[in-house]
Amino acid sequence: MAGIRVTKVDWQRLRNGAAHHTQEYPCPELVVRRGQKFTFTLELNKSLEYTETLIFTVETGPQASEALRTKAVFQTSELTVDDSWTAVKEAQTENATTVSLTSPPDAVIGRYQLSARVSSRRKHNDRKLGEFVLLFNPWCPEDDVFLASEEERQEYVLNDSGIIFRGVEKHIRAQGWNFGQFEEDILHICLSILDRSPSHQDDPATDVSRRHDPIYVTRAVSAMVNSNNDRGVVQGQWKGKYGGGTSPLQWRGSVAILHKWFKGRFKPVKYGQCWVFAGVMCTVLRCLGIATRIVSNFNSAHDTDRNLSVDKYVDSFGRTLEDLTEDSMWNFHVWNESWFARQDLGSSYNGWQVLDATPEESEGVFRCGPASVTAIREGDVHLAHDGPFVFAEVNADYITWLWNEDESRERVYSDTKKIGRCISTKAVGSDSRVDITSLYKYPEGSRKERQVYSKAVKKLFGVDASGRRARVRRAGGRGLRCDELLKPATKPSIAGKFKVLEPPLLGHDLRLALCLANLTSRSQRVHVNLSGATILYTRRPVAEILHESHAVKLGPEEEKKIPVEISYSQYKEDLTEDKKILLAALCLVTKGEKLLVEKDITLEDVISIKCAQPGAPGESLRSVQ
Repeated sequence: MAGIRVTKVDWQRLRNGAAHHTQEYPCPELVVRRGQKFTFTLELNKSLEYTETLIFTVETGPQASEALRTKAVFQTSELTVDDSWTAVKEAQTENATTVSLTSPPDAVIGRYQLSARVSSRRKHNDRKLGEFVLLFNPWCPEDDVFLASEEERQEYVLNDSGIIFRGVEKHIRAQGWNFGQFEEDILHICLSILDRSPSHQDDPATDVSRRHDPIYVTRAVSAMVNSNNDRGVVQGQWKGKYGGGTSPLQWRGSVAILHKWFKGRFKPVKYGQCWVFAGVMCTVLRCLGIATRIVSNFNSAHDTDRNLSVDKYVDSFGRTLEDLTEDSMWNFHVWNESWFARQDLGSSYNGWQVLDATPEESEGVFRCGPASVTAIREGDVHLAHDGPFVFAEVNADYITWLWNEDESRERVYSDTKKIGRCISTKAVGSDSRVDITSLYKYPEGSRKERQVYSKAVKKLFGVDASGRRARVRRAGGRGLRCDELLKPATKPSIAGKFKVLEPPLLGHDLRLALCLANLTSRSQRVHVNLSGATILYTRRPVAEILHESHAVKLGPEEEKKIPVEISYSQYKEDLTEDKKILLAALCLVTKGEKLLVEKDITLEDVISIKCAQPGAPGESLRSVQ
């Protein structure tokens, strides 16, 4: 019928926002989730004829096309169809029609343009009705990101604040973080992050068409949150110097970082470290509708050569040789887990997926994941994406080598099982810490855990064409066979550990003891080389603050303590904001046995609180960070 047109659109924001759990987004446009109907009312300048229907067009991204599933054309009908866009006429008055639109549960997410025309009119008469934003839908059972628990959806999708755990294994600290996914402009910025990715810049139409897949979207976000390879959001800095930017320890949330990146025309924000990258990525993924949480791993391996072991080279004082040691063990490392199905791997690998935005190269781009947590626990390191690196983070063997002056090396006995402790995340519905280590690996040292480790090593290296075990490139051009990885060091006849005698307080002297025990029924002489250094949380040494040697004679089954004291004046100049010190003792037994004992210390601030009454003593409290 000639002359009929839409005069007004009522997007029913309150009704749709409540139904789609999107009422918190402060956007001018409607925000809805895929796979679920949303309703709006069109006012027309005259009534539709009985034979007429409305034909809708939705499109997203540049060069939208039906072939790429970034465009759909459909008319009102009586039924919804699961795998395509559908419109159902809900009600009609004389000049108004209420319509419900439903997108497929695997629709491309992002900003859509909606237009409509009456079936009796030509195509060029489409009337633009406005824009809406379509998000992933954890409430929709057919969506790959579906999460069954409402409590978990409230926590991992809708909660706009959380807790990040940091520190050391024996002293875990909680820090609040404001995700702020519902703050002004944050949704717009999160969509801009996808549009700034190199894959979008290279081929925008194809990139947008792949945004139906949480695997693709999360991997793209992992790359864009760091600034390596691209003008991503946050620039990393691990050298303890933060001139021209903000110290990573000063950030308390993602909103200021995302606003600064966006308003600064996509110039990377200075500076971030692992928990900052994780906090920002959690904001982006929750904002886009993917259930996401922050995970902290204590004694986290950084296995640069992908041989599933952290190979540390030390000198005769137990000091790390930085030039030879490519791998490292960080006091803690923080990453994300997101919940979705793995259509590429099979349903047994559905669920939590590891994503890490801290710069780590993967297929030529600095990104990491998604790696199935189930695949990590079962040693299936050959599966996409980045399984070997994540497996090593939680389950690598920690191997220490003494590097001699003649460039030979000797394996030193140390705790090989120290990697991957107290893997932690915030509890659902409270701020308490939940230990999820058992999701990543079987009990440390158990038969099953050793079987999984052996399986991972063999899957990764296999056998080369000549039937010999593959060799892994090591320091000094030496090779390490994969069967060497499975062979434990000989346990020495002495044991040792550092014991803290007084709480380590910033501004005070440190008092410890190295406790040595003779495990045999014969006397033994031990030469002990002690060293200490201020370190970053990555355990990278900053400056040496202790260097001394001791000769100890241990009677049969005798225990002795060597006092270790470090004055405040020794460490105050070289302590970083991380406030960490690493002590090492290389113990050389007469028969050639070698034992390395290490201790990480985090100094605590002391705050003096003065009581109100005159003359009352102040109370000294240790701060909680």
